Amino acid sequence: MGILGIIGMIIVGFIVGLLARWFYPGAVILGFWMTALLGIGGSLVGGVLGSMLGNSPDGRYRPAGWILSIIGAMILIWAYLKLLN
Repeated sequence: MGILGIIGMIIVGFIVGLLARWFYPGAVILGFWMTALLGIGGSLVGGVLGSMLGNSPDGRYRPAGWILSIIGAMILIWAYLKLLN
């Protein structure tokens, strides 16, 4: 993975994190980097959920698509807020 791949991952993670924060009920105040990390982590959680729902033909881990990434990020927001309270 080159520098452009890392930059692309940060940008996509930020977009996923923004969408997850927008869909999540209530205010979630996070900065740019935390939002980007939220989106990247959401993709990982969404990939795990996707592999639980249906295995890929070759049995390998596949990164999640947009919808599962947003759902995974919303799960991370929920866990983050539960830890704060």
